[in-house]
Amino acid sequence: MKPHATAFSQRLLRGQSPSYERLQARLAEDGSELGGAPIAVHCGWGRLLIGHTFADAASLAGELLNEQPGERDIALYVAAPQQVLGLEPTLLFLDPSDTLRLWFSDYRQATRVFRGFRIRRAQSDADWQAINQLYQARGMLPIDATRLTARHLGGPVYWLAEDEDSDAVIGSVMGLNHHKAFNDPENGSSLWCLAVDPHCARPGVGEVLVRHLIEHFMSRGLAYLDLSVLHDNRQAKSLYAKLGFRNLSTFAIKRKNGINQPLFLGPGPEAAFNPYARIIVEEAHRRGIDVQVDDADAGMFTLSHGGRRVRCRESLSDLTSAISMSLCQDKSLTHKVLKAAGLNLPAQQLAGNADDNLAFLDEHLRVVVKPLDGEQGQGVAVDLQTIDEVQQAIEAARRFDSRVLLESFHEGLDLRILVIGFEVVAAAIRRPAEVVGDGQHSIGALIKAQSRRRQAATGGESKIPLDQETLRTLHAAGYDYSSILPTGEHLFVRRTANLHTGGVLEDVTAILHPTLVDAAVRSARALDIPMVGLDLMVSAADQADYVFIEANERAGLANHEPQPTAERFVDLLFPHSQPVVP
Repeated sequence: MKPHATAFSQRLLRGQSPSYERLQARLAEDGSELGGAPIAVHCGWGRLLIGHTFADAASLAGELLNEQPGERDIALYVAAPQQVLGLEPTLLFLDPSDTLRLWFSDYRQATRVFRGFRIRRAQSDADWQAINQLYQARGMLPIDATRLTARHLGGPVYWLAEDEDSDAVIGSVMGLNHHKAFNDPENGSSLWCLAVDPHCARPGVGEVLVRHLIEHFMSRGLAYLDLSVLHDNRQAKSLYAKLGFRNLSTFAIKRKNGINQPLFLGPGPEAAFNPYARIIVEEAHRRGIDVQVDDADAGMFTLSHGGRRVRCRESLSDLTSAISMSLCQDKSLTHKVLKAAGLNLPAQQLAGNADDNLAFLDEHLRVVVKPLDGEQGQGVAVDLQTIDEVQQAIEAARRFDSRVLLESFHEGLDLRILVIGFEVVAAAIRRPAEVVGDGQHSIGALIKAQSRRRQAATGGESKIPLDQETLRTLHAAGYDYSSILPTGEHLFVRRTANLHTGGVLEDVTAILHPTLVDAAVRSARALDIPMVGLDLMVSAADQADYVFIEANERAGLANHEPQPTAERFVDLLFPHSQPVVP
């Protein structure tokens, strides 16, 4: 292989787009064989068709039509896409992505170091399983490692980022060496499938994975790295621009299929929905159920199928009665109904004058303050141990409801159980927002970076507020926003584990103790509500002890992967839409 091109020769090449004719001319210059077989590299989720190795549009279009069910093939480096699309206009489409290129002569090494994780190649079955869990959480296709083109035949290499403390896989990326894949005379490479765990608290994982791939291919004597990114992915484009990537004038083509449907149909009216409404609407579409968007901003839509019509606001539907809804919204009524049903509950009373509040605090020592009618963790303060903290929290809660509750505080893990049709469908431990120190950035900066990642991963639904409750949590740990957190130290920055304030979920459905399952179903029946999210404090998901906290009549169905929450909800609304099992 020739050494990678000099900066001068690279500048001569930069204005040239990849094409079959140009590739053949470069191969002739090198004395290589001309007119070789077209190249298709299997990446585990589908094939990369190297477009400029196909001699004509018809052969490339024909190969795209050979795509296997459940996979997604991509033809890249297509110089004249109109010729390919003109042959199969009903089956193929132009991918709405930009191709970016970084010439390695433009690359500058990082000036800051991100710590707390390591980069290594994927090797074992456990690695592939972890990567697939990550990809599915980000809405990407999983990898079938048995389908990968072998590395000695020019196949891809997957790298993963592994947390040094937990050994959890928190990021992954795929790289392809073009010289090995198709004897590329320009000595190029490409990056695919970059993903970072949306719950990852460590900064810089995506950037480090990209830089690792760049420096790996530079060490192999290659000249550039290409990648494809959706045209409207501003966050990713910002990172790539910072690293020196520039637009490359070329195109990609894909086949029309269910996986690619959002790309060739474009955003429908439901695109404005938040993730909690969208997950239901997408499941309805998959079943052929008609969707009428009533108010996307409010998450309201109407589903119609087989003469049945159900109106919803996210997971709150016509099937939930006004009485059941009010029993969930008024936390004092929830307490009374479930106490009568024999559930384990905390002590509770309405906030009163300072003497009444002090008496409750003296009796229970640690208390929780929350609005009587509230949601998304707004106005909730936990583990208050002084009367001044209690009084301040009451005033903050009154911004959301003039009626405020005091409850006894109970240590434990925050467990959310989803009950649909009086059956437990999903259970998850909810953990408060946390950051991990790098020894360089202030806690305030770490919170802002983590909040941006959570917002990007949840469509803006989850972020860490820089409010009095966050500051109180930091002060209790001996820090403030300007403190530098030591490298590798984990710090919870909220007391409550609500997803809307940056919390994350850990699925525990498979290990849920039968006592907790029974308590959840009894609660749903006592409230007579067909779909409800129940919050409990537990010592562990597989232990029987619990204290019931509250019920949510409009619980979020997203973020409970891999449990089929949207499927079971649509089953509840339209039982006859369920697929027939042979």
